[in-house]
Amino acid sequence: MQKTQRSKTQNNPLNHENEPSGAHDTKEYNRQRLREIMAILAKYDIVKGITPVKLRLIIEDLGPTFVKLGQVLSMRQDILPAEYCHELTKLRTEVRPMDFEEVVTVIEEEYGKPLNEIFTFLDRTPLGSASIAQVHRAELKDGSSVVVKVQRPGIKDTMARDIALLERAATLLKIAGGTGNAIDFKMVLDEMWFTAQQEMDFLIEAHNADEFYELNKDIVYVTSPIIYHKHTTSKVLVMEYIAGEEIDQTDRLRELGYDLDEVALKLSENYIKQVIDDGFFHADPHPGNIRIRDGQIVWIDLGMMGTLSSKDKDLFKQAVEAMATGDVDGMKNVVLSLGVHTGRINHAKLYSDIDNMMDEYGTMDLGTMNIGTMMEDLLQLSNNHHIAMPKGVTMLARGSLTIEGVLSMLAPQTNVVQIMINHMSAERLENLDPKREALELGRELYGAAKSTLSLPGQALDLLRMTVKGQTKINLEITGSEEPLNTIDQMVNKIVKCIIAAALLIGSSFISTTNMEPKLLGIPALGTIGYIVALILGANLIYSIHKKKKEINK
Repeated sequence: MQKTQRSKTQNNPLNHENEPSGAHDTKEYNRQRLREIMAILAKYDIVKGITPVKLRLIIEDLGPTFVKLGQVLSMRQDILPAEYCHELTKLRTEVRPMDFEEVVTVIEEEYGKPLNEIFTFLDRTPLGSASIAQVHRAELKDGSSVVVKVQRPGIKDTMARDIALLERAATLLKIAGGTGNAIDFKMVLDEMWFTAQQEMDFLIEAHNADEFYELNKDIVYVTSPIIYHKHTTSKVLVMEYIAGEEIDQTDRLRELGYDLDEVALKLSENYIKQVIDDGFFHADPHPGNIRIRDGQIVWIDLGMMGTLSSKDKDLFKQAVEAMATGDVDGMKNVVLSLGVHTGRINHAKLYSDIDNMMDEYGTMDLGTMNIGTMMEDLLQLSNNHHIAMPKGVTMLARGSLTIEGVLSMLAPQTNVVQIMINHMSAERLENLDPKREALELGRELYGAAKSTLSLPGQALDLLRMTVKGQTKINLEITGSEEPLNTIDQMVNKIVKCIIAAALLIGSSFISTTNMEPKLLGIPALGTIGYIVALILGANLIYSIHKKKKEINK
């Protein structure tokens, strides 16, 4: 693949794309939209529960705004169970296009001048129409062939209102997976709204494109579209038009003389570089966003990019190494270092779960491992232990699955794990400093020798302390909290039962006397005893019934 010279030059049941007119105030719009949302929820009988397919259909019926949220949500397996994420990847990417007059209005309002002062040509038929924007082919006055991305008018206000209304209805939605754990849908909406706002500012996408190009400019077989900053605003993005072939057009690529094995290898090597070296990677690498033009891989649509900090990159490398070598302790340390957890961690259960996962992958050779599937399994395991992963890691998991799907179309034998390990090994050799390594080895040998020489003295001290009865042994039983809590609860129930029985017997004896004062015809002390015994008994029965329900779940 040779480097080329960069040229510088649906059916929707609701018509809610239009912003409410001046005659309709915000409250009226909110009431109307809420009725529409509730009607769709009723249509799918939401009170009887929700399945992955039902959730996807609901989102599609709610329109383009929610389709976008659903697409972003499909990358968050740490929030939704895997079956929901997989189903949401099927959401329609094409929505009803804007009228051409609307497109012209947005462009002229952004530029403050007539369209013909900027473009000599603007195609009326869009190249594509998505939930936030649509793109048209055009030509600038200087003759440059470009693509113009135009944001839907009022989409930010519409989305903000939709999300606010959906938050009101969130209490009706209990999206649960196989474990029966309810998903906090409000938290999902907040996170998705933040992501959507980033994508609705085209200046951010322009910055992403510049950074991506700078990071990859020295790679002869990789490029990305030039951004025309002079004509780019927060709502209009003008970039170089990329002809080429979409990467899944395998027959056409063969006709043009491309070696698909080479394309797959270079694509995977570049994606690994984006992740491991740059920490700045394409988070939505589906075939429509990757093209082949004049011997180069061209990455387009750089609005959704994932980032990894230096620490996250190092931990990701450690995770790959741990998986390849079956290092359970190493993987456990990665999970705890990478994730955020606020509650108590059951370390014994976490170790056991990681060990089981590693056993499953331990039977595979590197050539059959799938990095995307491994990451999804690791995210699910972390979620089960209430360990939240950084957003970049969850985006990487979905991106890895997507890129491996592309590779399987090009050359099924291409394995990202093997290429990644080779890349990491080559990186180590490049960064190898013999002098520093020798110094480090010398330090380790000195420390080991010093520790070894001190062992006899330490053993003698321990023996003296044992003879004098001064030795104390501190034990920490990892993961013992749950059994101890269970025993504690059992003892409490027994104590309640004994107290209730004693009160019943004591009250019965008191009731046979004529003790004053009386309440309900019997001595007041006896009546109080009966009431307390009844409360204790009811509480005991309730706790037993609740425990049975939890066990049955």
